[in-house]
Amino acid sequence: MTVDPAAAATLIDGKAFAAGLVDRVAAASARLEQAHGVTPGLAVVIVGEDPASQIYVRNKGETTLRAGMRSDTHRLPDTTSQAELLSLIADLNADAGIHGILVQLPLPAHIDSSAVLGAIDPDKDVDGFHVVNAGRLAVGLPGLVPCTPLGCLMLLKAELGDLSGLNAVIVGRSNIVGKPMAQLLLGESCTVTIAHSRTRDLPALCRTADILVAAVGRAEMVRGDWIRPGATVIDVGINRVPSRDPLKAAEGKTRVVGDVALDEARAVAGRITPVPGGVGPMTIACLLANTYTAACRATGIAPEPLDA
Repeated sequence: MTVDPAAAATLIDGKAFAAGLVDRVAAASARLEQAHGVTPGLAVVIVGEDPASQIYVRNKGETTLRAGMRSDTHRLPDTTSQAELLSLIADLNADAGIHGILVQLPLPAHIDSSAVLGAIDPDKDVDGFHVVNAGRLAVGLPGLVPCTPLGCLMLLKAELGDLSGLNAVIVGRSNIVGKPMAQLLLGESCTVTIAHSRTRDLPALCRTADILVAAVGRAEMVRGDWIRPGATVIDVGINRVPSRDPLKAAEGKTRVVGDVALDEARAVAGRITPVPGGVGPMTIACLLANTYTAACRATGIAPEPLDA
């Protein structure tokens, strides 16, 4: 589909926003160290040799160091027992120099992910997955918020300013994105609907949204005619599909697309996050923001605002 550049939706540059956020976290962390002698510390634990996870963990470590934080990476073999992993988490919980703990998923099949995530001190749970942090978010108490929805909210506020009164539809009800995204938008006084696989007439519901968040994990499911003219679309999906080039596709080459058909959506929406380059870069940046926040709270001081 050809999109008229003059009429196309504005692309929200998540990569640039994330770079700015990392810079703000670095500056705030430096002031925290200077004033209180505290260097925010992040420990990342990875079990096994999953190639995608290894790349992601390496990127996290490099970005953490770039922000002037302590970065500890614990690489464990896939033969590590659950008891051994839980023992490491207990040690990290007790380490005053570590303010954030992240266990990279997926874990090997013999390890219960829920038990491992539940063992992390909620005040060091920078992924925001612990049930205590989920409960804090639900009732409006300070806690650590899952990084991807936090990044989505930052992008929305940077683009739209005050979100109060806007209609928001979230396609996807996961504990990682959909549900916490709904809670965050409720906190901004939006009117929020969570849609899912059993929602009746999903396209019609999506067309009611001033803000449409697609987080369902299905490549280009949300079509252009699902979108209200002028709406802001946040595409959380990361899906690999065959290359558009038939020869490359025959060789197994792929490309990355979101949950939204971008070209169709750009002809209708007002603003939209592209894939790649939209929400994705915000995840690591918000991980560092959460680590800084956790370090401040452990020190007994209020964290500086990190919005643009």
